[in-house]
Amino acid sequence: MQEPEFAFFVGVDWGAENHQVCILDASGRPIAERVVPHRGDAVEDLCSQLLALAPGGGVAVAIESPSSPVTEPLLECGLAVYSLNPKQLDRFRDRHFPAGAKDDRRDSFVLAVSLRTDRSCFRRLDPESPAVLDLRALVRLDRTLKTDLQAYCNRLRDMLLLTFPLILELSPNVDEPWVWSLLERAPSAPAAARLSLAKLRSLLLHHRIRRISPEDLYRHLRQPVLPLPAASFERSARLVLNLLPLIRALAAQQQENAAALKAALDTLAVPEPKNGQHRDAAILLSLPGVGTMVAATMLAEAAGPLRERDYHALRAFSGVAPITRQSGKTRLVARRYACNHTVREAVYHWTRISTIHDPHAKAHYARLRAKGHTHGRALRGLADRQLRMLCAMLRQQQLYQPDRRRLAA
Repeated sequence: MQEPEFAFFVGVDWGAENHQVCILDASGRPIAERVVPHRGDAVEDLCSQLLALAPGGGVAVAIESPSSPVTEPLLECGLAVYSLNPKQLDRFRDRHFPAGAKDDRRDSFVLAVSLRTDRSCFRRLDPESPAVLDLRALVRLDRTLKTDLQAYCNRLRDMLLLTFPLILELSPNVDEPWVWSLLERAPSAPAAARLSLAKLRSLLLHHRIRRISPEDLYRHLRQPVLPLPAASFERSARLVLNLLPLIRALAAQQQENAAALKAALDTLAVPEPKNGQHRDAAILLSLPGVGTMVAATMLAEAAGPLRERDYHALRAFSGVAPITRQSGKTRLVARRYACNHTVREAVYHWTRISTIHDPHAKAHYARLRAKGHTHGRALRGLADRQLRMLCAMLRQQQLYQPDRRRLAA
C-alpha cells in the first residue's frame, strides 16, 4: 500500500515531566520548537496546534516508544503516529551528530528528520480497540502481581530459613495457601510443635492436601528445633505474622485478576455477530498447548502482527527468528535476544505444553532433537512451525483441526 504524503513532520521526545517537540516542513526546515509540560491542557493544546498545521491530515508524528504517555492522545486526535526502536534512533543520531552530542532537543529533531527521510524504518501505530487495551492491562497486572507475590514469598522463605527450616521441607518456596494457614496458627518452630493432631488434620482437610498425612506432619513438626534463644523465635514470629497479610492480599488480587482476564478473553472469543466468523481469540484457543494466559498474552502484546497476519513480524517479535551475521566466509547464526520477552515466554510455554498433548508437535520436536539440537533450539524450531500454522489459520478463519494434519512417519 502506498504511503501517504505529509506536509509536516513532528518529532516528540517524551519525558516524565516535559515533552520536547520539533516540527519540520516538507523540505526539512525547522518551523517550530517547544517544550510541552505533561499536563492535560498542554497536551491538548499540542494536539490542536498539530491539527491546525494541516487540517486534511498532512502531519506525521515520530515518537520513540509506542507506550509513551502522549501516544494515545496523539492517536485519539487522528494524527499519523510512527514509532522507532531506541537502538535505531541511536544510529540516526550518529548520522547527524557524529561527535556523540545528545539532549532532548537533538532527539526530537532526529526523530522528525529521520521520519521524513527514512519512513520505512518506522512502524505506524494504529488505535487499539478498547477490548485489547483492557486485556493488555489485565495481562500486565497479572505479571506484576506474580512478581510481587514471589518477592514477598522469597522474603518469608529467607526469614524462615533462620529460625524455622522444617517448614521449608514441606514447601521450599513457601507459596502454598495451606502453609500460610499453618504459619498463621504457629509462626515459629516451638509454636508448631505444640499443635495438636486434630488441628493439623482439620487444616489439611480444609486445603485438600493429600501428599502428606496428618500423622506425618505431626511428627515432622515435633523434630528438634534450632538451638536459639526464645527472643529470636518471638522476633521471627512477629515478622512472619506481618508478612502473611501482604501475601494473602496479593494472592487474592491475583485470583481476582485471573478471573477478570478469563472473562475478557471469553468475550473476545465470541463469534462475529454479523457473519458468524471466528475471532482471533477462538482460533488461538483451539490450538493444542494454548491456555488462557498464553492466548491473552499473545492477543494483548502481539496484537499488531496477529491483526496483520504477519508471520515474519510475529516470529521476530517472539524471538523465534534467529539472527544471522555473515562477512566473507564467516557465517554465524545465533539466538535472537532483542524481542518482546513476555511474548517469548508465552510462545515457549505454548510449544512446551504442545509437545505433551499434541502428537504432531511431539514428533517434530523428537526429529529436531534427533538432529542434535538442544531443548531450547528444538522448541524454537517447533514454535516457528506453529506460528506459520497460526497465521494460516487466521487468514482462513478456521479453527485447529488435527485430522487435517498428517503425522510424519
